[in-house]
Amino acid sequence: MDPGEADNTQQPARTQQQHRSSIPSFLFIIFLLFMLTNHSGDEFLARNHYQETLRSLTYQLSNFTAWMNGSESNFVMPNRRQSTAPLVESLMTFGSRLDPSSASYFPNITGFLRGELDFYNISLSNLNETDLSWKSYAQSYMADSNMTEVTNQLGTWNWNATQKMSWSIMDRALIKGKNSSDDIAVVHGRIDLADRESGSETRLEFEGVHFLANGSIYGFAEPTGHRIDIRYLPAIVPEELHNDTAGLVQLELQSRIDKVKQMIDAGVIDQESSDSNSGTQSNCGFLAFAQIEPSMISEELMRDVESELQKPTGKWTAEVFPPHLNGVLISRDCGILYRLRNGVGLRSQLFFRKVTTYAGVSAVVYLVILTLLTRQIGQSHTSASLSRLSVWTFYTQAIVDAVSFAGHITFAILANGRPSLALVAPAFIACVLFSLEAQHAILIKQVQAPEDAANAPTLPPPLRPSPQPVQSTTPNQGNTEPTSPTTAPPRNPRPSFISLFMWHLRSDPQARIWIGMFLCLTFIVRVIVSPSLALFFVGSMYSLFWLPQIIRSVRCGRSSVLTAEYMIGTSICRLWFPLYFLANVSNVLDVEPRRWVYILAVFVLFQVGVVLLQQWLGPAFFLPARLATTQTYNYHPPLSNVHDPEAPDQSLGDCSICMEGIYVNDSKQLQQVTSGLLHTVGARKNYSLAPCHHLFHTECLEKWLAVKNICPQCRRPLPPL
Repeated sequence: MDPGEADNTQQPARTQQQHRSSIPSFLFIIFLLFMLTNHSGDEFLARNHYQETLRSLTYQLSNFTAWMNGSESNFVMPNRRQSTAPLVESLMTFGSRLDPSSASYFPNITGFLRGELDFYNISLSNLNETDLSWKSYAQSYMADSNMTEVTNQLGTWNWNATQKMSWSIMDRALIKGKNSSDDIAVVHGRIDLADRESGSETRLEFEGVHFLANGSIYGFAEPTGHRIDIRYLPAIVPEELHNDTAGLVQLELQSRIDKVKQMIDAGVIDQESSDSNSGTQSNCGFLAFAQIEPSMISEELMRDVESELQKPTGKWTAEVFPPHLNGVLISRDCGILYRLRNGVGLRSQLFFRKVTTYAGVSAVVYLVILTLLTRQIGQSHTSASLSRLSVWTFYTQAIVDAVSFAGHITFAILANGRPSLALVAPAFIACVLFSLEAQHAILIKQVQAPEDAANAPTLPPPLRPSPQPVQSTTPNQGNTEPTSPTTAPPRNPRPSFISLFMWHLRSDPQARIWIGMFLCLTFIVRVIVSPSLALFFVGSMYSLFWLPQIIRSVRCGRSSVLTAEYMIGTSICRLWFPLYFLANVSNVLDVEPRRWVYILAVFVLFQVGVVLLQQWLGPAFFLPARLATTQTYNYHPPLSNVHDPEAPDQSLGDCSICMEGIYVNDSKQLQQVTSGLLHTVGARKNYSLAPCHHLFHTECLEKWLAVKNICPQCRRPLPPL
């Protein structure tokens, strides 16, 4: 065949092979285009949600504008309930205009507020059995209410156990009056109600209006997922403020429409705002009324304070106490009334400064811990020193720092502002600490591995089939009794899956590392998202800082090499975090104080004292005499006197380390010969007999064990000297 013809015959095969090789690439491109153009993801759903929100807001604004102009409209303003104002005013007092030269209200209350709640059941059946001073107002307010619907609306939340409220407020002025005190602001935020018995919380979305002239707030609070129609706000404010509120609502609707349009055009998707399907524990909606207490400084000084808070310049301003609020929450649908008392607010700008201060102090504390750790690692880098340390002491601190890193990073993301950069500093140092402590713990584990090798589990015996009894085939020559069958060896029991898994886990270090990392990451995630588990984590991990070191010193019969500087300094610095959050009422996370944190601090310092006393009084000084004995290997056993004890140069052999002779006889020390055994104290210190029966100089073996914990001849693991 002609070579050209051969090439022609192979050409179709090559072309077909090229087409086949290009099929996976073509399918990959199609899959990639499908993923890029797939509109079933969260982004597409959020965009559709924005489109629906834009259509709804446009429809609401058009109807509300037509109603304000007196034109035909589908919007109907609900009738004002005349019994609401007497009931609210019997529980709180609304403010009035003040003399601007001597007193003023806070023009902006954006921030966080905490207060105590008094619960009242104002259902008609319960009001008949009470003797409240405002009973008649509540009965008038609850008149004609359907008790069956009231019971159905309550849901699963325990309203009676709610005693505390957290209120995050965003205040934004939209209508400017002749004076700054005549401005009207839109207020929105979230109200968190806490159940002290179960520790759970429920959330209400809040929309309202703030009148700066008298410091009064009116609004609606609905469960998460229930839309609030701000067009109904004019129906709950005083009649003289009806028109101003309606104009404010119109401007707010237009502002929201413009914001949604900008987000759609820019492609910005806010998943939090687009998620309106959050579950709720009830359907109880509330009318919210609040009053800001006046501050005894002039209106001009208050404007200077507000300007300095928004744009700090270092200018001197008057000292202003935090805003205080009183209020009432009423739910006619559920027959519930809450009275807010002792509400104390924290302005957002002050909160950001507080977070920045906390981040700075935390960074300094972590720097001190990092300095102490590096000094300790430098002083205990030899194998002899590492063999006396507990690996779990550093593992525990590494886990704590890993959780701290994740917590500070999460806090920085949620802060979403200037404090975010400040919170990155302690998070970064905590990450560095975690890496150093984990590396040091791994080094300790490697040094102590020969000690664990002696106790390592052996491989399970392989499964062998049990042989059947075999009859003898030798013919019976005159014997009347038959030959007995051969006895089979006992069958090895089949190991269970759990036993095989545990053996593999104990014998394979890589399996232990990966399973440990998986459990650690899972635990860290659960600690961050669960407040109750976070408290358990703090109590358990902090109490285990130095306890493993105490146990190891007792078991090994040797004190630790941890310096007092490292232990005391690290303990004090680490205790700063739980004491700040669990003993400080004004912490940045608003965590309620726990008294047991003081017991935890005392226990940690007590452990430090025990470790230090072990270095001075002995590892088992606190144990009874019968328990204080430690099973340690004796490197200086009595040796048989194979040579003449009176010989001046009695050699036991050559040391495998220095290659010089080992001499038992020392002219500077006294020898005693009893029953052919040498009991010379100096001779015992001059030689060291390993468990593998290899003999060395004691000084040489000490230097060798400072580097490796194995025999220099047979490589067997050696116990500490």
